[in-house]
Amino acid sequence: MNEKVGYRMPPSSKRFRKGDSGNPAGRPKGRRHELPHETVLGQLVTIYENGIERRVTAEEAFLRHMRKLALEGDASAARLMLAFHEKVRALDPLEGRFVISEIRMVIFDPGSVSHLLELLRMGTKMDRFRESAEMKIEPWLVEAALARLGNRRLTGDEQEMVYQCTRTPWKVAWPEWWHFHGQSE
Repeated sequence: MNEKVGYRMPPSSKRFRKGDSGNPAGRPKGRRHELPHETVLGQLVTIYENGIERRVTAEEAFLRHMRKLALEGDASAARLMLAFHEKVRALDPLEGRFVISEIRMVIFDPGSVSHLLELLRMGTKMDRFRESAEMKIEPWLVEAALARLGNRRLTGDEQEMVYQCTRTPWKVAWPEWWHFHGQSE
């Protein structure tokens, strides 16, 4: 038998047969029991909170960081946190027990809440030099409030008011039922 053997041409007795595995023993036992993201997010990391060192999971550190960015006005971080919150709410068996039965409007003196709204990055004063300047609501807060409405829909006038009170309405992911987009009705 005059068989050619060499680079990329093993002897026929050593070649894989059709249908046979190239690794008959299989993967060694005890490897990769966890999914990669569980391995990474389950690791302990050190964070500093108010000057105090704490050890938390990478998952908790990530969520805390996203929450911080969302509160500072990062729209994509706010959307991520809202989506996370909605998934958690969907898993909560007690969620159905709490229903909003009444909404009350309380009117404050001009400027009494504006500092707090700006501090929490929920609103922005449109004229920084006037105490009673108009406040506009941040887009992420509008999205969160609309998500909390459930099946309730706002009237055209209410939609116009929400749109006009939003700081950057073009950044809001409006719900499907929303029909006011800046034109007068």
